Amino acid sequence: MPLPEVLQRVPFPVIASPMFILSTPKLVIAQCKAGVVGSMPALNARPAAQLDEWLAEITETLDAHNRAHPDQPAAPFAINQIVHKSNDRLEHDLELCVKYKVPVIITSLGAREDVNQAVHGYGGVVLHDVINNRFARKAVEKGADGLIAVAAGAGGHAGTTSPFALVQEIREWFDGPIALSGSIANGRAILAARAMGADFAYIGSAFIATEEARAADAYKQMVVDCTSADILYSSKFTGVHGNYLRPSIVNAGLDPDALGDGDPSQMSFGSKGDADVKVWKDIWGCGQGISAVKAVVPAAELVARLKAEYAEARAALCGS
Repeated sequence: MPLPEVLQRVPFPVIASPMFILSTPKLVIAQCKAGVVGSMPALNARPAAQLDEWLAEITETLDAHNRAHPDQPAAPFAINQIVHKSNDRLEHDLELCVKYKVPVIITSLGAREDVNQAVHGYGGVVLHDVINNRFARKAVEKGADGLIAVAAGAGGHAGTTSPFALVQEIREWFDGPIALSGSIANGRAILAARAMGADFAYIGSAFIATEEARAADAYKQMVVDCTSADILYSSKFTGVHGNYLRPSIVNAGLDPDALGDGDPSQMSFGSKGDADVKVWKDIWGCGQGISAVKAVVPAAELVARLKAEYAEARAALCGS
């Protein structure tokens, strides 16, 4: 099946994942101008009314860029919607996405037919993130156009299935768009994702260490300094398993080796936590691929590195 038209307009096969707190219009615009799909969670706009302003800013800035650079237009942008029942802003935020005809909607934590229908009503595309094949089938049955396979090693909430197994299982029955998430932070990994059958690499953690990301300087530097050995997988903080930077847990006064499990019935996606410790604000999410991140750079420079590494890896394979 050919990709939806809007996804055919992505110059480089990367979708930047929406990062809670960290992704704002500044980062999204920089990502899109660099040639990858930029994205952010709708919930990053606080108060809710700010989302209207942010969508106007993104839309108008990218439209102006495209008029000025018709031969090198920006990639489309995406907005992430948490469709879990804990999100009491969904209806409000979705109405604004419809108003601005957001090209791509990324849905998380529960597939909903009404959300998909609303996006399809204006010609948008819905990608739903999943951690296993069972959830993938449910998402497509409810009308998702494509899937984001969140495999082992991805930052934030993540699954435990190998990317090789997850993409293979989905591709046995699904020929629509797939983006692969999990430890992707260099061009070789992007090429590997495509070789496995994914259409796009889905990259988040590497963008934490960019100048445009709304992360504390200490957070950015921790991403630069750490490796996969510094990533801890735990359900303690939101009730859902995710990957976090171990040093941030220590800095928050907690013992990473004695956290215990979180309560799934108390699932939370805001910056809640024990006492004065807040997940995402104090406990920092990150994936296992960060050893490829060597410095804090502008988003455009990160994308340029990924493109160069991707081209080098392709050339090496073709020459072998």
